[in-house]
Order: sequence, then C-alpha cells, then structure tokens
Amino acid sequence: MFDLILRNAVVVTADAERRVIREGAVAVAGGRIARVGTAEEIGAEARSVVDGGGMLLMPGLINTHCHAADSLFRGLVEDLPLEPWLRKVWKAEAATLDPRTVRLGATLGLAELLLGGVTTVMDMFWHPRETVAAARDLGMRVATGGIFFDGPGIDGLGAAERMVQAAAFFDDFADAPDVLAGCFPHGSYTVGPEHLAESKALAAARGGLYCTHAAETRAERADIETRYGASVIRHLDALGLLDARTVLAHCVWLDEEEIAILARTGATVSHNPLSNLKLASGIAPVPAMLAAGVRVTLGTDGAISGNDLDMWLAMRLAAVLHKGATLDAGAVATGQVLDMVTRDAAAALGAADRIGALEPGKFADMILIDLGRAHAVPLFDPLTHLVYSCARSDVRRVYVGGVEVVRDGTLLLHDIEATLDAVRDLVPAIAASVAP
Repeated sequence: MFDLILRNAVVVTADAERRVIREGAVAVAGGRIARVGTAEEIGAEARSVVDGGGMLLMPGLINTHCHAADSLFRGLVEDLPLEPWLRKVWKAEAATLDPRTVRLGATLGLAELLLGGVTTVMDMFWHPRETVAAARDLGMRVATGGIFFDGPGIDGLGAAERMVQAAAFFDDFADAPDVLAGCFPHGSYTVGPEHLAESKALAAARGGLYCTHAAETRAERADIETRYGASVIRHLDALGLLDARTVLAHCVWLDEEEIAILARTGATVSHNPLSNLKLASGIAPVPAMLAAGVRVTLGTDGAISGNDLDMWLAMRLAAVLHKGATLDAGAVATGQVLDMVTRDAAAALGAADRIGALEPGKFADMILIDLGRAHAVPLFDPLTHLVYSCARSDVRRVYVGGVEVVRDGTLLLHDIEATLDAVRDLVPAIAASVAP
C-alpha cells in the first residue's frame, strides 16, 4: 500500500516531455514517488489520500542562488550599485552576525522560501552549518558548504582554517539526503586565484558542488581584467574552475566568446533578475546563453538586495525581461522558465536523479497550488499559468520527501513566531550599525 496519494489535480510533471496530466495523481512510498498517472489509474488505496481537486500539483521549486540569512537586513541598504552597496552590507554583517544570528536569519529566509513552494535552495553564507540546522528545522533541502573569502571575513577564519572547515563539512554531510555539499568562494574579486583553485580541488575530490559570483557588474569585470589580464569567465576558465559541477551566479557581463566557454565547459548560470535590476547591475544575456546551450537556472539572491525571496516573481521576470530587452516575444519560452526552477535546477545541483520532476524514484518534493482564485480562471495552459499568473500566496501544501511541511500558509514543523520576535529585537542594533 502507498503511504500517500495526491489525486484529482492537474499534474505538471516537469519531466523531459513537460507532461501535463489533467486529472492526475501521484503516489508516494518511503518518501519517494512510486507512481504518476491519471487518478483512475492510480486509485485511492493509501494510508493517506489528499483530494487535489481544483489544484495543480508540481515539483517543489529549486532556488539556485540565495543568501537566506541576509534576510536580517531586508530593506537596510537601498538605492546603491553593487560595490558601495556591498561595503555598507559588510559593515552591517560584521556588527551583527554570529552563529546564533545566522541561524535566526537563515530560518527567516528559508521559511519565506518554503512557504512560497521552494523545497531546495542553494545558499551561500557564513556559518553554513547554521543554515543546515535552520533548513532541517523547517523540513527542506539545502545545498551549501564551506565559504571562501580572502582575509578573515565575518567568521574570522584564515585560509587554512577555511579549507579544514570545508573538508569537515563534506565529511559530516556526505550521506545526508537533505544536504548537497560544496565549496562556495565568494567571487574572483574577493578570492585570489590560489584559493579559488584550492577550493575547486577540494570540491572535485569530494564530488561536491562549486558556486561563486561571476561577472555580476561592469566594475567587477574591469577589476578582474586589470588584475589578471582577462575577463571574469576567461579567468575562471584558465584556472580550470568551470565544469558541470560549477554554478555561477549572475553572469550579466559576458561576451560571445565567454558564453561559448560556458557552453563548452558545462557550467551552469544562476540568473537573478530582480537583484540585477535593483542594483542596476544590468541584464544577463539569457537568450544568447540558452541559444548556445548553456544551462540557465533561477535564483532570488538575498532579501538584502531584492527585498524578498519570491521565486514566482523571479520566474515572471525571467520570462518577460528578455522579451523587452531583445524586442523578441519568443526570447525565453514558457517551458524554458519552468525548467529553470525544476529539472534544470536539479541537474545544476547534481541531483537530477533525486529531485526536480514528478517521476517514479525521485523524492516526493511537491507543491499543491490553488487554481480557484479569480486570477487562475480560465485555465487554458497550466505552464503559462505557473509562469505568468501564479503567486506564492497560491501555494496551499508543500511536501518534502512525502512529508507535509506547509499547509494553507502555515509551517507545520516550526513555530515561526519566536523567530520573528527574535529578529525584530535585532532591528535597533542593525540600524545603528550603518547609521552615519
């Protein structure tokens, strides 16, 4: 007997064929998807049966670039481009962050994501074990690991200590189904070639992910060209850092040759349209990347830069922004956007065999979306609805590994009110940290 059946929903599988089953069902056993088909085919023999009538069932969303704990600083630094913005952000972080406050901020940010239907997030932040703890409190998956930053950084570690801690992270989470471990150097302008290469060697030796910011701003590009005589992507490529296990956040300032390098190496780009727009960094050449065969996924960045962690907004921006920028209504297709937050994102995390689609054998990470509101009627094409009409407030139920973790806007495994109160208590000190 199945543990759970969700039936009578519009099932968007997000598989390679992007199949949609209008009166569909998904059966779950042992935390994994056992069967996908019509409600009639699967029946209703299970320990728990949920009627998804009037709803859409799809895989949980995957966010490939976030700094969840930076939710502590939401709205603190405004109307500045990246470089002066970062100087002010780092001042606030230095005055505020320690393991306890990172845990609070990570809980706040990850809760926002989970309530909006995100079941897996790639997160880059100080004290990554606290992010893992927060994710486990909430019941979601996280890709994270050792942070690399030349100089002491917020955590006060030196380069040798960073390598030790990053290796220990791999050791401790090697077999964890809810943690995808990796190395996370901040960027080529904050981490020198030696430490970029050392962190990549560690990630490669452990079969882990490798993620860094890259080519986010014109100033960054000029800085790296001045220092190393090559643009950001050429610099990373020369160091041997680009391959199928590499995720590059942003990639706004690229030329045709750099796009070809990304396609040749198999590196993934995490497109973060909201923060790129808000920080006036520019518009990433996503249509050109897609045309060249580069895998493009989506991220929210941190709430300190975009003010929220709304993946539905990221999807809509990714769909419409490039149409306007290129004057081509077909620049980014609806199906491509949905792939960016499901199957392609799973592949970027090296987890395509486990998450990212509703297919037998994969973890039962699923979300039920309300189709009964005015903005969801009429429904001609479920994929179009998801990309252009759906909102995070439409998410009714969230399952991770077949366990229900959200119902009707409420977290089921964690009482968020205590976290909200603790974050509110930090506001005066945070505000004072950046006061003139």
